[in-house]
Amino acid sequence: MERFRKLVTVALFSGTIAGLLLFAVQHFTIFPLIEKAEVYESAAERQMSGMPHDDEGWHPADGVERTGFTALSTVLAAIGFAALLFGTAAITPISLDWRRGALWGLAAYICIDLAPAWGLPPQPPGVPVADLYARQLWWVATVIATAIALWLLLDRRKPLPIRLMGFLVFVVPHAIGAPVAVGESSVPPELIHRFAVWSILTTGVFWIALGSIGGLFYRRSSYAEAQ
Repeated sequence: MERFRKLVTVALFSGTIAGLLLFAVQHFTIFPLIEKAEVYESAAERQMSGMPHDDEGWHPADGVERTGFTALSTVLAAIGFAALLFGTAAITPISLDWRRGALWGLAAYICIDLAPAWGLPPQPPGVPVADLYARQLWWVATVIATAIALWLLLDRRKPLPIRLMGFLVFVVPHAIGAPVAVGESSVPPELIHRFAVWSILTTGVFWIALGSIGGLFYRRSSYAEAQ
């Protein structure tokens, strides 16, 4: 029970700090690009004003309300990712510190963001996307395949042929190919490219910060318990 309580505390602490960091970084990099993309999207919708549009339902008003809800959702998502990251690390015999935590964060970044982005790069509003179920299925398969590939490649206890199979496992979802979107984009290609690059970079900062902060806090709490 004490170990579980420590994991919850680490997840809450590191997730909150890393989530606020991610929100702050994206506030100056990603959010302006989203606002520009929404301008193009709105212009395209006005040109097709005679066509029916789905009701998007409630959404926060621009300004403080939207900023507050975005910050809250970012922090809550970060806490969830922290629980997943450190819950997985806890079942291994490896003792965490800030360096090992950063490596765990890097591995999670590769599995959850970087590898799927090769087939399904982050996209701003106004860009056509493939079927939601197909995207989710491919994303989950890619995350699992990448995690297995890293596990095979980095485990030095395994024979070399088994470790090299990791490359094959990693390639499988990309060889199958991600679902393809159909339709025309209302957003310029330069903006789409900038959005994808900044999204990938900022999530990388987030994952490494999350792992480092959580590993440091986990190490200090373990040291305190030993006193």
